[in-house]
Order: sequence, then structure tokens, then C-alpha cells
Amino acid sequence: MEYEICCVGHITIDKIVTSKAPVYMPGGTSFYFSNAISNMDVQYKLVTALAANEMNAVTALRSKGIDVKVLPSAYTLYFENIYSENQDHRTQRVLQKADPFAAEQMNDVNAKVFHLGPLLWDDMPTELIKSLASKAKISLDVQGFLRHVENYNVQALDWPAKREALPYIHFLKANEYEIEVLTGQSDIHEGAKILFEWGVKEVIITLGSKGSVIFRDNAFYNIPAYHPVSVEDATGCGDTYMAGYLSQRIKGVNIQKAGEFAAAMATLNIESSGPFQGTREDVVALLQSNERASINV
Repeated sequence: MEYEICCVGHITIDKIVTSKAPVYMPGGTSFYFSNAISNMDVQYKLVTALAANEMNAVTALRSKGIDVKVLPSAYTLYFENIYSENQDHRTQRVLQKADPFAAEQMNDVNAKVFHLGPLLWDDMPTELIKSLASKAKISLDVQGFLRHVENYNVQALDWPAKREALPYIHFLKANEYEIEVLTGQSDIHEGAKILFEWGVKEVIITLGSKGSVIFRDNAFYNIPAYHPVSVEDATGCGDTYMAGYLSQRIKGVNIQKAGEFAAAMATLNIESSGPFQGTREDVVALLQSNERASINV
């Protein structure tokens, strides 16, 4: 079977530290992306890896009808995410690592788009990217390739294999800090142009509460941020955004509309703790509400 979208990435154990009491929950790009896309009418599969004694998150995803392939790993990746009052920023520590993914583990999985969610720089070899790109478009959340761990602390360092791997990437998602680490440019527009020159087809730059910018074919698309009713937990908002964006692009929706849909999903996500639990109808309702508000201004 060929799926429309397949996400590849570790499910983690996350300790979320905010101004409120610490919360322990499953996490990782694959977990938040899977939950967000599960109600979006997309043929979807997840490929993940975690310890055999920590399968509760996989059981929960399967109970939602999500097709999950679990690869063996001696340990589960364990993150500690510490948020300041500004939910756009966080400090991370890694207390335990999982086994990396390998190209041969994906030979029997077929999809139109593979969304790769590495969480650490050595999660996925370049050979895996090349192998998957031979049969599908590749979407990459680049953050993990910039995460190196030293004494449990996460440091943002450049991705050594970027020039070899980026020509195989169709969609690349990064925030403004990751763009600067990758390209050396603090100007996101100049950074996006460099990534395009290096081979990326569609550059998605998320800016938290400032919205997002998408670059393709020498054109910039400015996507607004919608105002949440309350700010509860920013964890997984970028993953939710990409679930919304890819779920629309795979259906042929244009970049601007897909970006707005993604931004609305991220807004709904930040209003509660944990992964996105809404529906496409909830997202459409938020977009329509903002359209009416802009007309009445």
C-alpha cells in the first residue's frame, strides 16, 4: 500500500517544565505530527522506534486508527523541555537516547511524502534521506539535525551533511534560529534563498507568535499568526503546523491557503496541553472567524 504521508521519527518521553507543575507525557515530532494529522482525511503511516516496555504511546495512536510500524530500540529517547514565560523559547536536555533509523528498515514502506522528524543529529543518516527520496518527496523538520548533546545539554550546532542532503529535500521546516545556524544568515529571507540555492524546493520558516514565511520559486508567502484564546503549552506546535501544511499540500491546496490552515491548527494546539485533538472543521471555523473579524475592522 502507498500512503499519502508517512512520518519517520522517535516517540519520546518528555518532561515539560513551565510556570505550572511539571508534566510527563509522550512527545517528539512523530507523536505530535501523528495526533494532529489523524483527523485530516489523509492516508497516513508512522514509523517510529522506542523501547519495548514503553509502548503505551503507540497503543494510544493505534486506538485512533493510525497505522504504526515500530522498529526495535534498546531505549526510548527522553527529553526535558523547560519553557520560560515566553512560550516561543525553550531549554532542552536529553537524559536518554534511542537507536537511529536505517535505510533498509524502510524498504517495505511506500508513501507520496515522507516527513522526517529527527530529534538528534545522528537519528537519521544521509543514506536514509537519499533512499526515501528515490521513491517520494521528502519533508524535513531540520531541528534535530542541529541538536548535539553534551553532558545531557542540547547545543545548536550546524549540520555537517547539509550540502549533501538538502538537494533531496522538497519541504524544509525551520525556525529563525535554525535558519541562522544552517546558513549563517540572521535575515530569514536571505537564509531561505540560500536553502533554495542549496536544493530545497519549499522552505517553511515558523516564527512562533509572529507567524510564518514560506519561500518557493523566488516568491515569499507571509502567513499570519492567529491569536489563541489562552496560551497553555507550545510543545508540538511546529509539528502540528507541518501536519496541517502537508495535509493540505498533498491535496493540491496552494501555499498561502495551506500555510493559513497550518497556522490555525498551531493556534488551536497552543490553547491546551498535549497534542492537537481537533478536527478539520475546528480549523476551518477558526479561519472563518478570523476572516469575519478582519472584514468588520
